[in-house]
Amino acid sequence: MSAREKFFWQSVVGLVAAIYIAFSISAPDNERVVKLFFDWAASGGTLELPNKTDLIVPFFKTVSYPLGMLGFIILSYLVIVGTSNAVNLTDGLDGLAIMPTVLVGAALGIFAYVAGNSVFSKYLLLPYIPGAGELTVFCAALAGAGLGFLWFNAYPAEVFMGDVGALALGAALGTVAIIARQEIVLFIMGGVFVVETLSVMLQVGWFKYTKKRFGEDDASYAWRRCTTTSSRPAGKKRRWWCASGSSPFFWC
Repeated sequence: MSAREKFFWQSVVGLVAAIYIAFSISAPDNERVVKLFFDWAASGGTLELPNKTDLIVPFFKTVSYPLGMLGFIILSYLVIVGTSNAVNLTDGLDGLAIMPTVLVGAALGIFAYVAGNSVFSKYLLLPYIPGAGELTVFCAALAGAGLGFLWFNAYPAEVFMGDVGALALGAALGTVAIIARQEIVLFIMGGVFVVETLSVMLQVGWFKYTKKRFGEDDASYAWRRCTTTSSRPAGKKRRWWCASGSSPFFWC
């Protein structure tokens, strides 16, 4: 599958998920979600809906920016598709995305539990999202499966994630962050994903620039020179670091 086809299907799935999440805020079941969407579309976007589509700013409990239904759909689409691609770029060929995914998923599970609890959300001045607490189970399963994958992915690796796993995990993190209204928090917690994405963009941009200015041969030589690694075989890794890295979860 080409990059354009992959991005097209990502956009389709992300847009459908963004629309569903946006209208499920105001509708208790799927039938009313569909009806509400068509009513909103027929009104030209002027139908009044409950004001639950604000962008929550962390560290400032009383600061939020109203996005409106269309703005919330656009933001949700960008978060889902952007996080999906960011995790995939971070994973690369070496499977480097799983530990950040475990940490971010576990943290989002805490936010989801708080958002789904009327007492805790009121005490911490977070928006109350009915049913969001159920995402805690999903986030815990994601974190546990990630640790299991990390164990069997240690040298010598027995399983590999690939694009299917990385894209799905990134989209899942983005979806949970949207439901829990913690989009900016996801940007902060997933700083590794952001830096990796910017790094790839800079590298690709520089490669295209040198290829256009100096020719393909010189650009390829410079690229290989910058990315060449040692041919010496890697030493045998031990799996105890998997357990030691996750031990803070059990001591908290």
